[in-house]
Amino acid sequence: MNDITMKLNADELIKSALREDITSEDITTNSVMPKYKKGRVELICKEDGILAGIDVFRRVFDLLDATFEMKCGYKDGDNVKKGDLIAELTGDIRALLSGERTALNYLQRMSGIATYTRSIVKLLEGSKTKLLDTRKTTPNMRVFEKYAVKVGGGCNHRYNLSDGILLKDNHIGAAGGVKEAVKAAKEYAPFVRKIEVETETLDMVKDALEAGADIIMLDNMDVDTMKEAVKIIDGRAQTECSGNVTRENAAGLADIGVDFISSGALTHSAPILDLSLKNEVKNER
Repeated sequence: MNDITMKLNADELIKSALREDITSEDITTNSVMPKYKKGRVELICKEDGILAGIDVFRRVFDLLDATFEMKCGYKDGDNVKKGDLIAELTGDIRALLSGERTALNYLQRMSGIATYTRSIVKLLEGSKTKLLDTRKTTPNMRVFEKYAVKVGGGCNHRYNLSDGILLKDNHIGAAGGVKEAVKAAKEYAPFVRKIEVETETLDMVKDALEAGADIIMLDNMDVDTMKEAVKIIDGRAQTECSGNVTRENAAGLADIGVDFISSGALTHSAPILDLSLKNEVKNER
């Protein structure tokens, strides 16, 4: 995930989010502010963390108000502290009020993911193991959430089903076994695509290795079994540990010697980072 991908996808998704919140009008704002009036509000950080999504936050207001301006001394990936003044926003008061919730939803969610990701990445420092996300993302939020993982120092696994081959238990069952599934994937897929196989036992690991899998996922195995699997693979395929990976157990899993650890918790369980548009909107004459 990179800035270009974000720019290509963001606008339509942001517009959809705004339409979800404003189906015909913001009746509350329009009742108290029927005409244009310039105002200013401050974006304040309420807890320590990693900032992610500031340009998405800005774009929400850009789409609502051609006069909108934002002064910001921070960028994605920066450490922010409780009490920091992140940005000052000026523009049509109606746009500031109507766009507030959508803009904060993006920024809080993305910053929370980046913060949680960074905390696990720090636990893996000094090891060869890299942290991966998964497809366990919020519908229509994947581009934002996977971008936030990158901001936090993690790596993206495949973006979607068209992005790579991952033979999971149901694929293997449908094909008739690990070797049969890998053979079918090799015959069907372009040669530039890597083939990853999800394994749950050492026998499955051996079958995946013999079939020529590029990446072998060790799924929900206990530590001793994973250590044995890494010995069996012996560098002939890349290894990925998966299944209930959290901040509490990540460091211990890195000691096993796997190449990657994947964690759905990065995107489905990260708490938001508390940020808010503080102070009442101030009219500017």
